[in-house]
Amino acid sequence: MKQRLAAIGTVETLPHRVAAFLSRGIESGELNPGARLPTEQELSEKFGVSRNVVREAIAQLRADGMIEARQGVGAFVLAPEQRAAIRIDREALKDTHNMERLFELRCILEAESAALAAARRNQGHLDSIKAALDRMGGEERWEEGSIDADLLFHREIARATGNSYIHTFISFVCEQIRHSIHYARMTNPLHDLVEINVGEHVRIYEALVAGDPAAAEAAMRTHIVGAANRVGVKLPLSKDTGAK
Repeated sequence: MKQRLAAIGTVETLPHRVAAFLSRGIESGELNPGARLPTEQELSEKFGVSRNVVREAIAQLRADGMIEARQGVGAFVLAPEQRAAIRIDREALKDTHNMERLFELRCILEAESAALAAARRNQGHLDSIKAALDRMGGEERWEEGSIDADLLFHREIARATGNSYIHTFISFVCEQIRHSIHYARMTNPLHDLVEINVGEHVRIYEALVAGDPAAAEAAMRTHIVGAANRVGVKLPLSKDTGAK
């Protein structure tokens, strides 16, 4: 992977170009299953792009189920049989109707999983969820690491259901919404965004601690609907959605 990317028109296309190049390396076998990807700095130098571009490209590969990230270790290529069978085109999510469908899916999955987690969680689960919540931090930390912590919070709730299929599917969905969090940061006052977002997560956590499935479901639904609103997607707060 010595090729540097040729100059192109807009920065928006750079993460896609980097991800496509790495994807071809994975599909061709140049990057074998289990192989560790080069570091952000190494990839940045190889492709002649910023580390932010590399992070977005890696996030796209995670969303496509081609790699997995291990905290503090790096990103590793998954074997074909380990990869996600479902893929969602990120370009398609620029369409409001498609984004609405994704948030609707999140409401169905995550509200119910929060209720299950409240009924089934143990202290170890609560500790992991709280650790993710603490990492979200304040306004000064609302960078990529805080977004990772936000998504980890949701994955740990899914893990607390005790259902590995729920955890796998919600982990996949979480990666699809990463760019919507970036968009929310660009379109909302940062202080207000952080305060509201963290507050919503605190209320979910408190319901889990209380072991209250109904409160956990309601808090998660409120959060998902609020997150959708912050990117211009309107969802009903109640389960009664009415006719389409």
